[in-house]
This record gives sequence, C-alpha cells and structure tokens, in this order.
Amino acid sequence: MSGLCKEVVTLQLGHYSNFIGTHWWNLQDASLCYDSDVLASELQSDVLFREGLTLCGHVTYTPRLIAMDLKGSLRTLRREGSLYDTDNEETNFTWEGEMMTHKANPPTKNSFLQDLDMLDTGSSPAESNFSWPSAQTGRCSVTSAGANVAVETVNSRLERIQKSYRLEGSVRVWSDFLRIHLHPRTISVINQYNHDGESERLEAFGQGETLLRGPVLEDLEDRLHFFVEECDYLQGFQVLCDLADGFSGLGSKVTELLQDSYGGRGILTWGVAPVNHPDTSSIKELYRMINCALGTVQMANHSSFFCPLTLRGGLGRRPPPPTTFPLMNCDPSLWYHSSAVLALALDTMTASYRLRQNRVPMWQLSDALAVSGRKVVSAYGSVPFPMMHGSCLPDALDAFADVLPWKPLSACPELGDGRCFSQSVTLKGLEGRSLVSPLIPGQEPSSPLHFERSGEDVLATYVRLRYPSTPMAVQLVSSPSKLTPPFPQMFSPALSPQGFLQNQSEPPDTAVQPVSGVPVLTSLQSSPAVGLLLSDLQKACAALDLRRVAPSFLSQGPELGELTEALEQLRNLAHCYRQDHLGSSSDDDDDDD
Repeated sequence: MSGLCKEVVTLQLGHYSNFIGTHWWNLQDASLCYDSDVLASELQSDVLFREGLTLCGHVTYTPRLIAMDLKGSLRTLRREGSLYDTDNEETNFTWEGEMMTHKANPPTKNSFLQDLDMLDTGSSPAESNFSWPSAQTGRCSVTSAGANVAVETVNSRLERIQKSYRLEGSVRVWSDFLRIHLHPRTISVINQYNHDGESERLEAFGQGETLLRGPVLEDLEDRLHFFVEECDYLQGFQVLCDLADGFSGLGSKVTELLQDSYGGRGILTWGVAPVNHPDTSSIKELYRMINCALGTVQMANHSSFFCPLTLRGGLGRRPPPPTTFPLMNCDPSLWYHSSAVLALALDTMTASYRLRQNRVPMWQLSDALAVSGRKVVSAYGSVPFPMMHGSCLPDALDAFADVLPWKPLSACPELGDGRCFSQSVTLKGLEGRSLVSPLIPGQEPSSPLHFERSGEDVLATYVRLRYPSTPMAVQLVSSPSKLTPPFPQMFSPALSPQGFLQNQSEPPDTAVQPVSGVPVLTSLQSSPAVGLLLSDLQKACAALDLRRVAPSFLSQGPELGELTEALEQLRNLAHCYRQDHLGSSSDDDDDDD
C-alpha cells in the first residue's frame, strides 16, 4: 500500500484477548482507505497489515496477527480462513472398503455474519442487482483500469445498507462479530484444553507454562517466523494476553520467547481481564487472582512494558465496582460491550507508533514510561471524550474543573494528587479550529488553555497544570475511531452521530442515527498508584496458605518455592513505585514486612 514502515506483529492469547482484538481489528478495517485519489490517512496501515496473494492471484490485505485460543472457541469461523479455499480440492483415498460419513449441523450464524457471507459471495442484503468483484483485499475488492482505481468495500456497502445490528443476545465467541478475513497462518487452536464444559479447562498458571513446549511451541515459532521474516523493518510486538486464566502462564513463556529471539525489538504487553466470568466459584476466583499476580510479574520481566487492561475495579477476588463512562450505556458484565470499550481506548493508546508522520516508535514509548525498573504502567481513558458540538478543546478541558477527565482502565484508581513518574497522553478525533480557542478581539482568555495556539500546546498545558513535575509526551491524531457495524451502539442519546455532545436547546432528532465516530482521550502513566495495585495484589496472594486452600493449583505448577519467589519479585516491583522515588516521603510508604 505505501512505502517504508516499521512493521508490528500482534499476538492475541486467550478468549477475552481475542474479543478485544476483534473489535480492535474491526476498527482498523473501518479506517482503511484503498482510493488512490484520497489523501493518505495519518495512521499507516502497513504497520499492522500485510499484503499477499491467494492461490488464484487475488490481492489480500490481512492482519499481521497470531491468535491463540482453545478447542471449541471458533464456532462458525474456519481455522484456516476462507481466502485460500480448499473445499473443492480432490482427495485421493486408498481405502477400498465401505465408508460412512457423519455430518453435524454447523452453528447458526447471526444476522451480521449472514450478511457478510452474502457480500463475499456477490449478493447484497439491500442491493440484489449489485455484482461483487472477485479480487478480495481483506473484506474489500479492488479493480484497476489504467490509472483509475475503483474500490468497493464492506464498509461502504454496510454504510449504504444502514443496518443496525443488535448482537448482544447472539454473540457467544469473538468470531461472531469478526468482519475481516484472516490469513491462514493466523489462528492457532490449542486442542489440549476446552473452551466450554467442566473438564480439560485451562485455569491455572502452571498449565499455561507447560503448554509452550513440543507441538505448541513448534507451531508458534513457525507462525512467528512466517510473519517476522517478511518484515523489512520490524518494530516489535504488541501482545494481548488473558491475565486471569492459564493463558497468563502461556503469555509469560511467549514474552520470554520473544525477548530471547528478537532482542532489541519492542514488546508491549497488555494483560486483559473481563469484569466477570460466566462460570465462577470461590476457588476459581482465588485461581484468577494468583494468575493475575504471577502473570503481571513474569510478563513485566520479559516485556518492554506491561499494562493491565480491564474495566474491573481491582484484580483481587472482591474488586470495587467496574469502571463506567457517563456517555456510554455499557453493560460491563457483557464481554461484547466491555471489550469494545477497551478496544476503543487501545486504538488511541497505540496510535503513536502507527503514525505516518512524527511516529513515536515502540522502544521510545516504552523507554519514556518504564524507567528505573518500573515496567508496569497503568491506563486511563475518557471514552468518549465529552466535547460540545461547536465548542473547543480548552472549553472542554476547563469544564472538568478539579476532576480529572479520564477513568481507570487498569484496575488502578488515579491518586489525583499530581504525583507521577512519567506519562503519555493521546487525544484522537479532534482537528482544526476545535483544538484552540477562537480569537475574539478585546476578550480576555478565560484560562491559560485559551492562550495556546495549537492543540498540542493546549493539551500539554492542561497536563502540566495537573502534573507539574512529570515528564510527559502528548500526541494528537485528528481522525476519530470510525465506528461501523457491528460495533455496539451503546452510546448516550446526548451524542450526535459524529460523537459530540448536542446542544440541549435544539429539538431532538426524531430519527435515531448511529454514532459513526467518537473522540477519545487516553493516558498511560507510571505512577505511585501502580505500586499500590501491585502491593495489594501481592499481600492478598501472600496471605493464602495454598497447600491448604488450593493444593490443585500447586499440583499444576509452579512449585511453592517458585511461587514464593515470584511474589517476592512482585513485592520488590511494587517498592519501585514508592513515594520517596519522587523525592518526597509519605506516610503511605510503610514497610510491607
């Protein structure tokens, strides 16, 4: 698609990771532009996507992605995808006796997947006379005639159909709302464990650690080599890993493998956790807490930085209420909803190393945040960022007064006292005159923000006022995250279709229009609040007598001595965030012994 770029390989390890990843790739797909007459977007798609050819010579554009999940987690999705269809290939049999074929009825596809199938096969839910071109690029088609390029994508087709999908009752797995084609090397199914049922579940850290050997290790290395060796300038890896189940142990070994095999490349790891699990009990909640503790310390050791990503209020067994956002009618207990919120935030937080111009590479982002051994960072977000239609960024930020504009996305409440080691703030979805205060002759600016003449200066001034002595980086991306079906329409009626707050004095629009894009503000921080999260997690785990309350966890590994050592590492990591590292003492810094 474009010239030189710094490629990134993405790994998604676990079912909730694939929920977030599916929404995230859908967002990337919605922003792709194949029209040569349209100016190139700010974000360089080649960083994430790879171009290839099918066996028939059709151009494909698919994610540079490895997605690992358990047996029974795909439902209607074919493991090898549909770009390289081998159903019609002849098979030679040497058996001459009787043969009996048993066929099971496939799972029923929801309305969105049925419409996608119609688009792929050449028909349309709303345009029966439209002929779908044959060459597929992701889920789009490109045909060329001389210098002109005619493009017809699923995005444009679904926009014309203007169909609103309500999938809350039909989404069982992440492939139920996947809108893009995947490369045959992408999906890796671990057949040793089941996604559903009571038996053969991947529940303990040690089970995941043990997995990465033999066939599973060979399969992963083969897939990594395929995606990495075709990169010209590999920037690094972004890893999404389930933190509360056995994938935590698998992710620890995967990040260790990446560190050993691709030293010097960025490894940005996001440990993800849902608000709740469909099957739970006191012993399972205990397992999940220990998995979170072990996964945090091990993946932090092997990554450039590690960031928990969740709407849970905490990583313990009895967390506070989940994070909510005032302009979203989100059900945090619904994976389809919570993963959509986290994907929107992740789309903004990762924008800095995907930019076409003024890119902040992975290593630079991690070096700025993970200083002096503090490799765990916390995420915060304003999803969506509340901005009145026709207003400006200084007014929107001033409206928060003494309250911070973002909410926690890492089970780590912001202390709100301006103490922070380092911070990276990104605002996505605002541009032009909306970034600065309009100049009105004779009118005195109402705040320091209204003096600034660029969006970067407005945002930097705002952050500096609240974190006076904190090293920081600010990034503005003008294009919003584009929301197309099947992203859940869970936004407040107060938002316009463009994602801005509507003027209450205007009569409401009787025809409800879906929100097509929203501005999002995020912050990645290294702060004492992270130390409190890690310390609380370490104390809760250290207080347990696992030989008595959960002997089965130890039977899967690690051994008790290894577990004790890991918790001691977690304790030491928490101490790196003590207040005295900021040059001041605090009563909060009591010894944990």
